[in-house]
Parts: sequence; structure tokens; C-alpha cells
Amino acid sequence: MRQIIAMGGGGFSMEPDHLSLDQYIINQSERKSPRICFLPTASGDSQNYVQRFYTAFQSLDCVPSHLSLFKPPSTDLISFLMEKDVIYVGGGNTRNMLVLWKEWGLDLILREAWKNDVILAGVSAGAICWFEEGVTDSAGPLTSMKSLGFLQGSFCPHYDGEKDRRPIYHQLIANGFLCDGYAADDGAALHFIDDQLFQAVSSRLVAKAYRVMMGEHEIMETPLPVKYLG
Repeated sequence: MRQIIAMGGGGFSMEPDHLSLDQYIINQSERKSPRICFLPTASGDSQNYVQRFYTAFQSLDCVPSHLSLFKPPSTDLISFLMEKDVIYVGGGNTRNMLVLWKEWGLDLILREAWKNDVILAGVSAGAICWFEEGVTDSAGPLTSMKSLGFLQGSFCPHYDGEKDRRPIYHQLIANGFLCDGYAADDGAALHFIDDQLFQAVSSRLVAKAYRVMMGEHEIMETPLPVKYLG
């Protein structure tokens, strides 16, 4: 069963005292104490970010590790990642992350891991990366960019957290720069199973997720049912 959990925002980096989204990710593994690996590439492998990951996940029932491309833990990245149960990608600069991943062959390794039922998850840049396209500020102003294409459609994170995200996402779709897709507020996540949306979940009562499509004459934004995790 191939699974991807894409967060619009939230998780340990934004809600360190409220780890319900992180716990949800861990709960999707069949292993009692799943092996979870953090990829902080988009942040330039920020040591502070890595430490916050360990602080959060050491409080949960899992075995945390991380992969730094600046100080790789192994020369055999395929074996290192394929033995994990969950791969969790952090936020930051999506464009730089994808360039580095392709240079190291991580894009191919991650696709193979996904096909072999390793759960893929991430927040912001770590969510955009799984879709065909996304909205990013990696190069300055918000714009469209191509991504890995594990999931069909486009994705916009921080839908309620940054005032320009919603109107620019609508504009990019309306002008044909992005295909139809999904948007998620901070604290909301989309859980895909075998390429199809299974459900949306949230760590905040007000957090929402949407299907965003170009209609006959205007953008159609459809709220999705969201399960509040408490």
C-alpha cells in the first residue's frame, strides 16, 4: 500500500507542543515502533531543524534518524532509506531541495521506496515535492514549479497562513501555469493511498483542505471533509 501524507503546515516544526499530525503519520505504519527518517534538505540541513525533529520524535513511539546530504550517514543511500518505515521531508526551499535530490539520485530512491510501501510524508516543501506541480516562493515571489509527480495535480501549502497563497494559486491555475490540484491550511494534511485521496486530517479545529479546479469560467474551490485529530 503506497501512502503519502502532505501537510500544508503544522507538525513538530510549527506546533512543537501539539504533535497530533506527527503521531498520525507514525500511526499509519504497521510496525509497532516505526523507523522514521527526516530529510532536512530544503532547510540546507539546518542543525536546529534536525534537533527539533529529534526532540519531538523521541517523545513518540518510533525510532528517529535523519539523512543529511552534507554529511551522509552512508555511501549506500538506497539501503539506508529502504530500511525505513517512514520518510518525513521538512520545509524550506523546494527548488534547491529538488536540485540536490536529483544530483544525488534521491528522487529515484524515494520513488522506489514509495513503491515498496515506505510511507512518504512532509510539510510545505516536503509536501509540494510529491505532486506534479506546486506553488513556491523558493526563488522569491510566489510562482509555479514542477515537482516529482508521484501524485497527480498541483499543491498549495500554507493556504490560510500566508495571505497571498490563495489568490496566487487561483491565478496560476486560471492562467494555465498550474494544473488543478489541492490546497491545505496550516495544521491540515492530505493522506493519499495508492494515488487517491483517502482523507484529510487536521491538528486545528479551523484548519481546512480544498480541491481547487478551473471551472468553465472561474476557479472552483471545494472544501474537503476534514477529520479533526484533537
